[in-house]
Amino acid sequence: MTPAYSGPARLILADGVCISGMASLATNQRGGLNGWGGTFRPDEITTDLRNAVEGLQLELPYDRIGAVAVTGIRKLLATQVLVSLAGRGPAPF
Repeated sequence: MTPAYSGPARLILADGVCISGMASLATNQRGGLNGWGGTFRPDEITTDLRNAVEGLQLELPYDRIGAVAVTGIRKLLATQVLVSLAGRGPAPF
């Protein structure tokens, strides 16, 4: 069974700005590589979010935080985007 998390989260940008939303995360252990990643659907879309790539953190409930990098942003609807994330270091879930 692969550890996973799906629920509320906050993306913390390099300048400290926090963006609330929903995250869907999982670990991947393929070919001897350990890592984690997933998607984040922000409650609101900002220019800061669109320009964010490095130096980010994802905060889950109970102050669990993991470093992440944005690997892509995809438009879902006129008012929603889905941000692809790659985790850095230990998974916070």
